[in-house]
Order: sequence, then C-alpha cells, then structure tokens
Amino acid sequence: MKVVDLITWFESWVSPAWQEDWDNCGWQIETGVLQLEARVLVCLTPTLAVMNEAIAIQKYGVPINLIFAHHPLILHPIKSLCSGNLLTEISRLAFAHKISIYTAHTNFDKVIDGTSDVLGQILSLQGSVPIIPTQEDLGYGRVGDLPHSMTFQELLIKIHSKLHTSKLLFSPTTDLQQKISRVAVLGGSGASFISEAAKTSAQLYLTSDCKFHQFQESRDAGLILVDAGHFATERPACNRLVQKLKSLPVDWVELSQKDEDFRHFYP
Repeated sequence: MKVVDLITWFESWVSPAWQEDWDNCGWQIETGVLQLEARVLVCLTPTLAVMNEAIAIQKYGVPINLIFAHHPLILHPIKSLCSGNLLTEISRLAFAHKISIYTAHTNFDKVIDGTSDVLGQILSLQGSVPIIPTQEDLGYGRVGDLPHSMTFQELLIKIHSKLHTSKLLFSPTTDLQQKISRVAVLGGSGASFISEAAKTSAQLYLTSDCKFHQFQESRDAGLILVDAGHFATERPACNRLVQKLKSLPVDWVELSQKDEDFRHFYP
C-alpha cells in the first residue's frame, strides 16, 4: 500500500475536517513520499528521539518513510527556522532522510477506536457513548457501565495494571471500598470537561493533566477524579492504530519504542 493510499484510507475513517479550529492535523512535513510503499512508525509525539529512531531503523535496512503521530509537530504558525531550533532540526532530518510526518489529533480523539474509545474498551465499558457529542457517533470522551460493579480500590488496581502507569492521582476519599459501576473516561487532557463528566451520572472520571483546583472541583461535583497521566491514557490508541494498519497491505508498521512519558517520580 502506497503512502497516499494509506492516508486516503485513514482519512475516510478519521476526517481532518473533524479537528478543532485551533488544531493542526494532517501533513506536518511531506517529503515527497506519497507514491512510495508505506513503511510506518506510529508514535504519540513526533519528538527528535522518535525521528532518530526512524533514522536508525533505516540504517538497519527498513526504508521507513512515515512517522504517524497523534500530537502535532507544528501547532502554531512558524515565524522562523533557525539553527539550533528543535523544529528546524526535526525538519532537516525529515528531508535529509525522506521521512514524512502526519498527525491526527483532535479528530482522532472523537472516533471509534480513537483515544477515548480505546480507553473505554480497556475498562470494558458497556453502552459507551461520548461525554460531549460533536457529530453523529462522534465526540469527546466516553461514559458507560462496568460489566459488574467494583470497589474503588479494585478499579484503581485495574487502571494501574491496564495502563502500565507508574502513579495514579485521585480525589481525596475515605472509602476505597465504595462501589463503582459507572465510569467516564477521556484520553489526554480532559480536566476542562469535569462538569460535563459529572452530568453523565458517572461516579468516576479517568483522564489526565489535572491541577489542584480541578480535583477540588471534581470533589465538589461528587465525582471521583483519577489522573493516570497523558501518556498512559493516549498511548493505547497508538497501539490500536498499529494493529489496524497491520491488517492492511502495509509493507512495514511498528509502534515507536522511543515515545516518552516525560514524567518521573521520586522515589
């Protein structure tokens, strides 16, 4: 499958038209690879480390030509490209090694098998629907019922295990044995949707990037807030994308091993 055909297939599932006005989905850097057989490295964030990983894969004999990322490389208008600038270096390496970068961000957040939908599937949510509908069958976040009620402690253990996250932050509670049956999830930065999650009758909201006052807001709304980290809540959808691409006649596709959580905890 050529790169142009892969992108056509993807955009029939995840249209760039569904992105937010402030977002920048689609081609970030296109180095003239459209007619080449697609060899794809999927990542959450197109960092310099991921670009160097792609170059290393080329040196091992795989002519990789596309980095497929969730987060945009270019989000704001570029005013200059100067030596020593990170964007300049990534762009230089992209053209030097003919490795293009394509991004699906807020449009990928909304769809079936996108960031939030996969998160809901990991928790086996039943009757899952968007927290914030945008178009038919599309929207931000998911809310649904667990197959059977669990204690809050049991659910924390499941989230920790399934998402492979080092730490979980959660609302102050004195009852770890509280029964939880209805859960809302939103992969990535979902703190701004706390009030919407509370309106769904969810007892718990799993997301990331929550601040002090947002935990207070959630508590006052009667909603348990669990922050599992940006990387942990979005990386599973990248893995799902790899699985879907492998079902296509794509010559080579793998998940990046150089994606980083960027958060470390001591001790």
